[in-house]
Amino acid sequence: MRRKISEESEAIMLKSLFSVRAVTTRVVAVALAFVFVAQASAAQTTTKELTVVGRLTPTVEAGGWLIVADYGKYLILNARAYQGEAWFREGATVEATGDVRRDVMTTQMEGVPFQVRSMRARGRGAAQAAEARNGGARDSGARDGAAQTGGATAVAARGVTRVVVTGDATVEAQPDTAILTVAVVTQNASASEAQAENASKTDAVVRAVKTSAGAGAEVKTSGYSLQPQYAYKEGAPPTITSYVARNAVTLTTGELSRVGASIDAASRAGANSVDGLSFTLRRDEQARAHALADATREAVSKARVIAETLGGRVTRIVEVQEAGAARPIPLYENATAGRAAMTSQAATPIESGSLEIRAQVQLVAEVETK
Repeated sequence: MRRKISEESEAIMLKSLFSVRAVTTRVVAVALAFVFVAQASAAQTTTKELTVVGRLTPTVEAGGWLIVADYGKYLILNARAYQGEAWFREGATVEATGDVRRDVMTTQMEGVPFQVRSMRARGRGAAQAAEARNGGARDSGARDGAAQTGGATAVAARGVTRVVVTGDATVEAQPDTAILTVAVVTQNASASEAQAENASKTDAVVRAVKTSAGAGAEVKTSGYSLQPQYAYKEGAPPTITSYVARNAVTLTTGELSRVGASIDAASRAGANSVDGLSFTLRRDEQARAHALADATREAVSKARVIAETLGGRVTRIVEVQEAGAARPIPLYENATAGRAAMTSQAATPIESGSLEIRAQVQLVAEVETK
């Protein structure tokens, strides 16, 4: 009898145990399903792209910054990336595009966590203008965050892309400097004779050029050589027949009207070769600045054309780089004409012409499209 009762009690205990395990299994399954749904929901609402307009205000914690809109605040998570900008200061009105990060928790909870992707300074009334362009749309998530942060105004996000363009410009300018190189070439049977004759003639050329060019001219020796001349016969080593001495003198002057007279004076004094004549612009800062400004304007114009074609507008110039700026390219006169002038009795005519200064700019702009 006692054994029967014991067996019945054991069966009742086992049945209860299985029931408890079944209930526990169902509870765990429901809990896991709830966690999965919560995680999926959180994954869908972790970030939200927005464009907000407001004033920059420092946070209670040192180093932090808020964008205070008309109805609330956004905490800039990456404020350090923009603190080097001249316009980034307390009270400045800015427009920022980025993502609301609901997966980020802050210690003070001063504003909705906001990861900024682009930010620029805006003028007075920017918030109203931005809201009007976007139809007054506000993000519902920002309103939800307003319960904790005092509200936040957010303009509906728009597409932002970057365009890279180049601008080129060429400016013509009148040269202000002439560079003339003449040479005295002498040939004699011995090296000493060639040198002596050359030195005498070169001295006369230098004095004549200095006199004709004026007090502000610079005259200097730019090259000297003494070379033997050889005779070649078949089956015999080459023999020296004479020596050629060559002394080049360079004149640099800002008196362009005197260049022709300097060539004539050098010829009469003994120069028998014109190695080169060029015109350049030493004081080229103003011309280069004009070329750079024109190149920049062309780059900005190209960016606007691209933005309008895409149905948007240029919102910010991200970067400008001088891609290439060529200094004035010297204009060279024909040296052969110069040598012919050495034997001509008429005055040597010289026309300086004009120079070209080129500049190139590369520009990166942000374009906001609908």
